[in-house]
Amino acid sequence: MHFKTILFATDFSEGSDFAFTSALSLARKFDSKLLIVHIINEPVDLRGFYVPHISFDKLEEEIEQGAEKLMEKFCRTHLQEYSNYETFVLPGIPYDEIIKNAVQFNADLIVLGTHGRTGLDHVLFGSTAEKVVRKSPVPVMTIRIKE
Repeated sequence: MHFKTILFATDFSEGSDFAFTSALSLARKFDSKLLIVHIINEPVDLRGFYVPHISFDKLEEEIEQGAEKLMEKFCRTHLQEYSNYETFVLPGIPYDEIIKNAVQFNADLIVLGTHGRTGLDHVLFGSTAEKVVRKSPVPVMTIRIKE
């Protein structure tokens, strides 16, 4: 199997950083284009509620700017010697946007980290990785951080 395009989804956590080593290794091995995606989970709409110092639109803008800065730092830290990549910071539901972008860009593989939530935490919050695995038409590789 040859991977021409690999989509890596990150939430900038330690687990994502750990999973990125595998994505980058595969990209190097196959000389793949690496698509690095961060999805800004759409915030709850607070319009109509009292938020003393910031408007909802300003809050969204600040969240996006913060995510862009995190992406720039991520690339500076992890991609000094690899240039065949593109980054995306997008709003939406993480698992849905990951799958949509993988399909849109004809990715051959999706790589993402897992947090290893269990029990009530897993039931309450679900798992983006699990949803991507269950719903994606594109093959998915999940990497769990070593404990």
